[in-house]
Amino acid sequence: MSILAIDIGGTKLAAALVDDKLNISARREIPTPGSRTPEALEEALSGLVQPLKGYADCFAAASTGIIRHGVLTALNPSNLGGLEQFPLFRILNEITGLPGVTLNDAQAAAWAEYNALRGNIRDMVFITVSTGVGGGIISNGRLLTGPGGLAGHLGHLIADPQGPQCGCGRKGCVEAIASGRAIASAARYELEGLTAKAIFAHASAGNAQARVLIQRSASAIAALIADIKMITDCQEIVIGGSVGLAPGYIDLVSDILNQQPDIYNASISPARYNHNAGIIGSALLALKMMKKEVL
Repeated sequence: MSILAIDIGGTKLAAALVDDKLNISARREIPTPGSRTPEALEEALSGLVQPLKGYADCFAAASTGIIRHGVLTALNPSNLGGLEQFPLFRILNEITGLPGVTLNDAQAAAWAEYNALRGNIRDMVFITVSTGVGGGIISNGRLLTGPGGLAGHLGHLIADPQGPQCGCGRKGCVEAIASGRAIASAARYELEGLTAKAIFAHASAGNAQARVLIQRSASAIAALIADIKMITDCQEIVIGGSVGLAPGYIDLVSDILNQQPDIYNASISPARYNHNAGIIGSALLALKMMKKEVL
């Protein structure tokens, strides 16, 4: 069986063929359309998947935002703006002519990372720190999505009630402090206008402001992990995303978390699938849907 797996993010769109052994082939990637309109996204998705659809038995799409009954709505318009009630499943079904499944990208990544852990772990939480901050929750071996598709949107828990405005409409969300977009937005003077990746490079070179910005991000994630531990009592926290997997970031989060009482500590590991987590996770769920589950 071959799955056309699609990953829709704030900065890129990716697609690949995934077989039932989780081998990835023919991976393609394009920038997310700058206009962020429904028409632009539909056109980009069509161009992305056209060369692959003839080789697949079904599609599996993972996207940032809320996915409810196959309909996508951007929770934070700054990350995927212009989209409200975007019929993601219907459009992909029409483009490909295939059956499929749609879900949130961090939920998909959580399922991929959970399956990679194997062992005796039944309760795990995945956190992605990238353009935004998202997550996925595995409870007793099951992926939680929730009736409204909201389960796991951990980036919109409050980190600082007096903090910056978040694109979701709340103030002081973890995402508004810890994400790559937030790191870049908070930069001033010599760092103003730089990307989070460039700010990390400046931090490695000893820039004091860059180090403060990254410390602020890591502190918000450490506090989030402590809260998650108390809410879920999970056995493992897995961190992914371009910021989360930046050199030294997980160690910094762990060091900050270790300053808390022991009860708040959690085992933290880096994501295994990195930028392919959404693709692998959605493919796994498609295989499960098609009664060919891979465990």
